[in-house]
Order: sequence, then C-alpha cells, then structure tokens
Amino acid sequence: MDNEAQEAVLALLAARAPDGSVCPSEVARAITRGPNWRSAMPTVHATVDGMLAENLVQLSWKGEPLARRNGPYRIGTAIKN
Repeated sequence: MDNEAQEAVLALLAARAPDGSVCPSEVARAITRGPNWRSAMPTVHATVDGMLAENLVQLSWKGEPLARRNGPYRIGTAIKN
C-alpha cells in the first residue's frame, strides 16, 4: 500500500458524513500535483485493495456493497463489529 494514498483516503473519509463515501479519482487528485491524476489511479486501486483486505474500508456502487474492487466503485469507512 502507498502511505500517501492511504492517508488521503482516510482524510477524505474523515471529512465526510459517517456514511459518506469518496470516489477513487478524488484520492488520485489529492495525491498528485497538476492535471496528471489519472496516472495515480493504479496506485490508488492497489492501496484500496490493501485497505479492503485489512478491513479499513468498504466498497460500494450505487448503494450496493462490493466484496472486491471490480469496475466502478466508491470507498467508504469500514463498519467495525
């Protein structure tokens, strides 16, 4: 996992409502300088995969939970049991 990307995910989520979510592109924009945010997407995806494996985040699309990253997705705070 990329520490900068992980910190960006957590900071963006902290700024949202508890049930809010962020788009992966928001994370990419937060960790890049300038218009080349798309080049950061592989790093964001890998970081999100690692965070999901560690139960640090949950994924969804159109309000439906996703077990893994596949296609479009939103990142939310993991529900702790």
